[in-house]
Amino acid sequence: MATYEAWSEARGAEIIAAHADQQGATLPILHALQDMFGCVPAQAVPMIARALNLTRAEVHGIVSFYHDFRSEPPGRHVLRLCRAEACQSLGADAVAAHVRRRLGVDWHGTTADGAVTLEPVFCFGLCAVGPAAMLDGAPLARMDDAKLDTLLERAR
Repeated sequence: MATYEAWSEARGAEIIAAHADQQGATLPILHALQDMFGCVPAQAVPMIARALNLTRAEVHGIVSFYHDFRSEPPGRHVLRLCRAEACQSLGADAVAAHVRRRLGVDWHGTTADGAVTLEPVFCFGLCAVGPAAMLDGAPLARMDDAKLDTLLERAR
């Protein structure tokens, strides 16, 4: 479980400046901001745009295009479920539907108590042991409803 700093314009500016001179700096800046704050805060978008001579729309487009970036910090735990074809052929759709019902959230949502954020991933490279998942960065294999229920109870 990761701990994040609260947004600070000064800290955001420091992170942006540390990467702004890199070629292709946008993604390293976005990753660094998310690593620090748990998301890419909306307040950072115009700062990135100014630093890189981009429009705010361009920066927002990058943030919204890549599924790895969030605009809000995640819950205390992040559950990622594989949505790729190999896992689907092993029952991932049913497992995903079960988890979404159980948590009461859709993809990219966080439970009302802030405990779990649910994210789709399109392949972990664990195709032989699907359906695959990850909880707080730990890979999980051969997931089913019962295994996920147990993990979610522990996480909450």
